[in-house]
Amino acid sequence: MLMSLKEELKELENHHIQVNTRKSTEELDHILAEDFWEIGSSGVPYDKKFCLVQGVVLTEMTLHHYQIQPLSEDTVLATYYVEDRTRSRNTLRSSIWKKIDERWQLYFHQGTITDLHKDEYRERVGL
Repeated sequence: MLMSLKEELKELENHHIQVNTRKSTEELDHILAEDFWEIGSSGVPYDKKFCLVQGVVLTEMTLHHYQIQPLSEDTVLATYYVEDRTRSRNTLRSSIWKKIDERWQLYFHQGTITDLHKDEYRERVGL
């Protein structure tokens, strides 16, 4: 069965936020594009090399209200809400996925801490 693009990217995004994936340099290296960068919820930018060498935050997270907006044939903006159970906080997230070498890779990511509950977020973005 063929997956829709939204389902495919949501599955990749869910895989990316799993603790076991985030512990694995190999898994992160496969998901992150060579020129990946992010703006963390702290406001500090990071690149792929930093993520692979220093590691990423290991927390139990749940993704909600996943939406995509294609920007071109091979580039997609994803937006969603994350509940971080480990740190007892919520973030609004955005990711840019690019199809590189025939597979989707995470090119850019940003997280912003929010006081909104996931249902408030859903209402504000019209879902």
